[in-house]
Amino acid sequence: MTASRKPFIYGGMGRGDVGGKQLSVRSGLGERAYDLACGVLVAGLLLLVALTFRDYGISNDEEVQHRYGEMIVSYYTSGFTDRTLFDYRNLYLYGGIFDVVAVLIAKILPADIYAIRHALSAVIGVAGVAATGAVARLIAGPRAGLLAVVALAICGPWFGAMFNHTKDIPFAAAMIGAVYFLLRAARDFPAPRWIDILGFGMLLGAATGLRAIGLLLAGYACLAIALAMPWPDLRSAQGIGRSLWFAVRSGLRLLPAFALGYLIMIAAWPWAAQAPLNPLRALFSFAHFHYEIRTIVAGEIYKMADVPWWYVPFYLAIKSPLVILAGAAGALVITAWPARGVSIWRSSRRRIEIAFIAFVAIFPVLCEMVTEGPAFTGMRHFLFVVPPLAVLSGIGFDALLLSLDPWRWAKAGAVAALIAAFAWNASLLVRLHPYEYLFYNSVVGGLPGAERRYEMDYWVNMMPEAVRALESYLDLANEKSPRKYTIGVCGEKFAFENYADRRLEASPGWLEADFYIAPTHMNCDKLVDGRVIARIERLGVTIGVVKDRRGFTQKALGRAF
Repeated sequence: MTASRKPFIYGGMGRGDVGGKQLSVRSGLGERAYDLACGVLVAGLLLLVALTFRDYGISNDEEVQHRYGEMIVSYYTSGFTDRTLFDYRNLYLYGGIFDVVAVLIAKILPADIYAIRHALSAVIGVAGVAATGAVARLIAGPRAGLLAVVALAICGPWFGAMFNHTKDIPFAAAMIGAVYFLLRAARDFPAPRWIDILGFGMLLGAATGLRAIGLLLAGYACLAIALAMPWPDLRSAQGIGRSLWFAVRSGLRLLPAFALGYLIMIAAWPWAAQAPLNPLRALFSFAHFHYEIRTIVAGEIYKMADVPWWYVPFYLAIKSPLVILAGAAGALVITAWPARGVSIWRSSRRRIEIAFIAFVAIFPVLCEMVTEGPAFTGMRHFLFVVPPLAVLSGIGFDALLLSLDPWRWAKAGAVAALIAAFAWNASLLVRLHPYEYLFYNSVVGGLPGAERRYEMDYWVNMMPEAVRALESYLDLANEKSPRKYTIGVCGEKFAFENYADRRLEASPGWLEADFYIAPTHMNCDKLVDGRVIARIERLGVTIGVVKDRRGFTQKALGRAF
């Protein structure tokens, strides 16, 4: 990160002089081809979103999150007199920018609010994919950008979460977008361009307007300034003063970004505006959550406050595609030990920027490990470190291909292996649809190896499919009973009611219900007896069941965790 705005001369397939001289026409055409491929892939993802966003169920949190958004809107439209949002569960500790936008869109579009939420979240998720590619391209060129886009697009925990993880995905997208503008600004310190300052400020506000941990971006900005600062000559007071003045000027230039971010944050998060230190109070509150929520890892059950220190990094290791982890590791290796004869990888700025991205990916996880903070539902709350990992993956594989330039057939083999790895991951997501977020890599034997040993369908995404299966069962059985059938639901009744027809109603209890719908997550399907009439399966693994309890009413609870 130097003050120069002059771009790197990137190496790679079809590029010219790797020493940094003028690029050939062929190289320019090759780079445009990578950019075009990125654009086509992002457009394809948007088309896929348009075709599939209705396939995903309503998550357990969406009803309360949407209600929170309505309360924020009511707070403003009532002239700040309706203060119910400050007493609504613990949601006042979160920003509601996504929920507010969804509520406002719902006032304009005559569509189901949850369809709106899912489509909006997915579009933001695709924007996060594009931002990930932009960061990789900024650091290592168009080919790295394309590889990073592909890596994140075929990442099950990301793609599957895009549709109904309506807090985690927008937050992650805002974080990687903010990092992009921060890197651009850092190249121009101490006088970055206003477009980069405003971009960073807007996305800083969006991130903190979702989760307090977005305050990490303030620390990242300080680190970027420190890395861009010229090394002072400690023997010269003038040199030290020049470096400090560089840091001060850079910080002052970023003040408008922080002011803009703060305004966006408090607009989306009214509780944060009640006292200057409330965002920090929220951050520390999350570190001491002790709800009676259980989670599972390697077959062992833990309360969220008692998970082992390795819980989050372990889930990242088993749920991230191995191709992403391999590429990220390659980026770290090539940064530490640049390939001989490839002069551009000896660029100090490129290596500093890669180290910065590695810090962005690793630091939050290290904090969780050191503090042994609460955690549950696997890696969900750390989805925001996945885009930086994808950036590193794209850079790492680009470096590999660059190092293989002298060996044409080896390079062709590496390209073929990469395409095969990406295609294999993509085929798994197709087979998992719409439960892509249940992806597990081969470290634990994929989804079959993770069955009943790790987090499964914690969002009860299988609800729409289970309800359709039950309705089909009643249709085939020609059930003509004039009364309604009562359904016990291991999950949010609201989600069930959104999909059920008039014949079905949620039962206040499970034991007295006619039928029972449950995911296999945490063995919820074993809690109540009944005859299994439908199974929701993917890759040979049962994700959820529908049981006919008629004749089993008031029987003892089944065995479960």
